[in-house]
Amino acid sequence: MEKNTTFTFEAPKAKRIPKELSIHGHSRIDNYHWINDKENAEVIKYLNDENDYCDKMMSGTKPLQQKLFKEIKARIKETDMSVPYFINGYWYYNRFEQDAEYPILCRKKSSLDFIEEITLDVNELAKGYDYCQVSDFEISADNRIMAFALDLIGRRQYTIHFKDLITGEILTDKIENTNGSMAWANDNKSLFYAVNDSQTLRSYKILKHQLNQDGDELIFHEKDETFTVEIHKNKSRKLLVISSNSTVSTEERILDANKPEGVFSIVQQRERDLEYTSEEFDGYLYLVTNYKAKNFRLMKCSITNTSKENWVEVIPHREDVFLEGIEVFKDFMAVEEKINGLNSIRVIYWNGKAEQVLDFKDPTYTASIGYNPEFETPYLRYGYSSLTTPNSTFDYNTETLEIKLLKQQEVLGNFRSENYVSERLFASTQDGANVPISLVYKKGLIKNGNNPLLLYGYGSYGVNMDAYFSSVRLSLLDRGFIFAIAHIRGGQEMGRHWYEQGKLLKKKNTFTDFIGCAEFLIENNYTNSSKLFAEGGSAGGLLMGAVINMKPELFKGVIAAVPFVDVITTMLDDSIPLTTGEYDEWGNPNEKAYYDYMLSYSPYDNVAAKSYPAMLVTTGLHDSQVQYWEPAKWVAKLRANKTDNNILLLKTDMSAGHGGKSGRFQHLKDIAQEYAFLLDLIGIDK
Repeated sequence: MEKNTTFTFEAPKAKRIPKELSIHGHSRIDNYHWINDKENAEVIKYLNDENDYCDKMMSGTKPLQQKLFKEIKARIKETDMSVPYFINGYWYYNRFEQDAEYPILCRKKSSLDFIEEITLDVNELAKGYDYCQVSDFEISADNRIMAFALDLIGRRQYTIHFKDLITGEILTDKIENTNGSMAWANDNKSLFYAVNDSQTLRSYKILKHQLNQDGDELIFHEKDETFTVEIHKNKSRKLLVISSNSTVSTEERILDANKPEGVFSIVQQRERDLEYTSEEFDGYLYLVTNYKAKNFRLMKCSITNTSKENWVEVIPHREDVFLEGIEVFKDFMAVEEKINGLNSIRVIYWNGKAEQVLDFKDPTYTASIGYNPEFETPYLRYGYSSLTTPNSTFDYNTETLEIKLLKQQEVLGNFRSENYVSERLFASTQDGANVPISLVYKKGLIKNGNNPLLLYGYGSYGVNMDAYFSSVRLSLLDRGFIFAIAHIRGGQEMGRHWYEQGKLLKKKNTFTDFIGCAEFLIENNYTNSSKLFAEGGSAGGLLMGAVINMKPELFKGVIAAVPFVDVITTMLDDSIPLTTGEYDEWGNPNEKAYYDYMLSYSPYDNVAAKSYPAMLVTTGLHDSQVQYWEPAKWVAKLRANKTDNNILLLKTDMSAGHGGKSGRFQHLKDIAQEYAFLLDLIGIDK
């Protein structure tokens, strides 16, 4: 029996069917392995029972959820338009209409004063479906045929459709089971695309489709199960690029986009621990690579002699600077770097003119090179955001050095940036690492150790969790919450070493870093354990599961979204999407050393008879990244073992996948529920 602040209901109790799982002379008993079968009616009933229980347990918060949803939605400018970008003679942009869940994709020829053409109304595509996502679109070189990738389930299995933008007709050509990656050749009829394996969802083939013809041609088959493939056209629109990627290796192939019948040539053959990405300019390839450079460096080579023995250094490796990427233009190159965990953008001119560095003022922020499809332009478009500054798009004139704000996210209501304060702190860990923390709160807050605080973390795949603005988050800040991001190892904020110290046999650093950040915030009077909450999703959900096994007393409540918690079972099953491609992230448990290490932290395997924080766990039935059964089994095992009366909820979206609901407003209801869960735990009902 579990309790919330208002009602008491009987929690669902999943039946136990013991299944022995043995390897390396060691056996585990999984009582809930039967939940893996979503074709089983009992499984669906169990998930629905958990959903009903969640609704009942949170029924007392319904008025608060409705209030939160309305105020969050009220901050959004419903009739809105993106910043237009120019490519191949047209200005492209998206716009939203009042009450519409999905964007309308538009363009104007030559000038923004010309008549608008609607290229695709996603609201029309979504009619009759619970989920709808257009992941990408590509326009043929003659500007006539639009290819777009559509997912109507949420499993990230995309079908490519074609639309004639002159007649408005949706063509009969259709390509299924793709990952959404595609590129037109310059002949206006050949589309190259990536195919997914129907079971594992690994992108493993590149095919060529020709309009109005059957029998697509196989171009490339990636047979190494630890690699995935994608295809794109480079910025100059001269090259088609096939990229094979694993966690630690890259191999690119290039082809003249004017010669789609030709054969792709390899840039540099794959080698373990060699990564690179290339961009073409003036007969050269510019390569961002970790070749003899842990933090990456920039090399170049002739497009006709591309193997690494021909690479010449342009920007050297630096121990204190992580090179994230470049963007090439006719007269200059933009370079995106990370210094001491913060983003930097600098402009290097081809003619040798003194370089320029863009300056950012906030103590913690995110800044990145934006979408710049134009090659012959003096303008560099970039994006900027901080915990107190709404998402902003700028054009930097590299000739006059003028910076122009093109658009800043409009937050309706009484929002003022100056009413909020952001800080950047460092928490020292037991092994001597200094972990950055970015946090924000409303001005006037007193640091007396009695403030509710939500600590967010991820810490995997080298993904950076930079400080970003959220209008949604204001609903917590305005109710006295502090919001904090722990930039823990496993991410790449502090350089490549930061990532490498939080993966494989050093994965536990990710968890101890997060715990260290939580303890630091308590010790420095930002909060206390009775008002400290934690949140993470996917691999961040693994983080949540690990830290509550290690230090459950630190947290009042936890939100674990689509959590990857059954680590060993998943990584031993190579039929599950993503498994084989992630051995270099987590390790291969078919090897005993990795099995033993995973076993020591796997959240599902380490559930014990003890007191856990209040928890809200979410998943999607069609999740392709973390299968629904991981959080479902975890909750079932927690229910059977935990010794507390704290609330434990499982919410399964029966019509969505890893990213949740697809509409711009529908997902706000889920956020309102999560916030109500947190607020209810500390007695805030308004």
